[in-house]
Amino acid sequence: MDADPYTIQLVTILEPQLNYTSVFVIGLILLALLGLSALLAGSEVAFFSLNADQRIALRESDKSAEKAVSILLDKPQQLLATLLIAINFVNIIFITLANYLTELILGPQSVGTLVVTLFLLVGVTFIITFFGELIPKVWAQQNNLKFALFTSPFIEFFTLIFLPLAKSLLAISNLIEKRIEKKSYTLTAHELNHALEITTDENTTEQEKDILRGILNFGNTSVKSVMQARRDIVAFDTEMDFHELMDKINKNGYSRVPVFKDTIDKIEGILYIKDLLKHVDKDESFDWISLLHQPFFVPENKKIDDLLYDFQEKRVHMAVVVNEYGETEGLVTMEDIIEEIVGEINDEFDDETKDYKRIDDSTYVFEAKTSLNDFGKVFDLDSTYFEKVRGESETLGGMMIELFARIPNAGEEISFDKFVFKVQSVDLRRVKKVHVKVAMQEKQDEEATN
Repeated sequence: MDADPYTIQLVTILEPQLNYTSVFVIGLILLALLGLSALLAGSEVAFFSLNADQRIALRESDKSAEKAVSILLDKPQQLLATLLIAINFVNIIFITLANYLTELILGPQSVGTLVVTLFLLVGVTFIITFFGELIPKVWAQQNNLKFALFTSPFIEFFTLIFLPLAKSLLAISNLIEKRIEKKSYTLTAHELNHALEITTDENTTEQEKDILRGILNFGNTSVKSVMQARRDIVAFDTEMDFHELMDKINKNGYSRVPVFKDTIDKIEGILYIKDLLKHVDKDESFDWISLLHQPFFVPENKKIDDLLYDFQEKRVHMAVVVNEYGETEGLVTMEDIIEEIVGEINDEFDDETKDYKRIDDSTYVFEAKTSLNDFGKVFDLDSTYFEKVRGESETLGGMMIELFARIPNAGEEISFDKFVFKVQSVDLRRVKKVHVKVAMQEKQDEEATN
């Protein structure tokens, strides 16, 4: 049946106007999608390039926009999943609309459509990569905080929209990660120590066993566990004159000493005693401060295997341990690290008195400043033995305060596992000495039962 001539004429008149309108609208949508893709791609860089100081400032801010950024950063995995889903979602819509626009202009059955589609594929890839990825990411890297604040409302919106899908993907990711971990056959330090006990024979000396245990626990030991505590640091004030300095050096016998200004929290540098040898004849006005070396600062939770690598790379032998506020917590040397493997290294200047006194086979008196790491070595304990009760403390005295939840009085007792701890002496601020009783008989009965 032939079409009505009036209908054909009407379609002919309206068709161009409809196509132009559609092309214009779809073009605007494509530009909007490209801009949204650029914002999302830049947000990925902006959010995850914020440094620690910026994150602290955002967390403590009263402004709603900055609080919003901080809340999003509290769940980094969910944030990353949301951004990746949103970026792919927007790019897929962009590509689909671009393809539809091509067919709308050339017609679905046009021979040239295939050629144009090929050029479209290359063009869209270039546009998305350059304008939707490269440029926004470079700009976001340089202006990360501004970019994060500007895009946070968009991210919050997409977080609500894609929350179910993001959580599903994270759940699948966690499941796969657990499966991979199970098949990797990784052993804990405790398991390796147990393996060491059952594989060594009577020909293996205790010294060799101690070295092997030290190697096994090396990667799990933090700087805080082996450092010389703040109160025990020998350091010099920059206000000392040269004669006073030399007198102090002769009395302590160290080869490297930290130097501070006003307070030990302001370490100015490390003085190498060998640098003073050619200046011993100088008068008291000699400017010895000019001989200081740049100090090397490390966080207290750094692992000693990483620190050993840093020592080798930077060619230094001493590091100042600082806490999150930049305050000096202690001092750690190359010798402290090596001692974790080979045991105590004493030279002619070291005080050979131990931090504990053995009364009998089951009774000891310890200085409260003894590190839990060294305490464990005395009784051959696993490095995680006191993990549940030690809190943030690294010394025996600190653990006593954790166990009592206060500064205990002299004579008070408390038990943990096979140990009975009795506070022997204390002052207003800290525990000084601890009497330790080990339930040796109970341990032997238990081993006999097993």
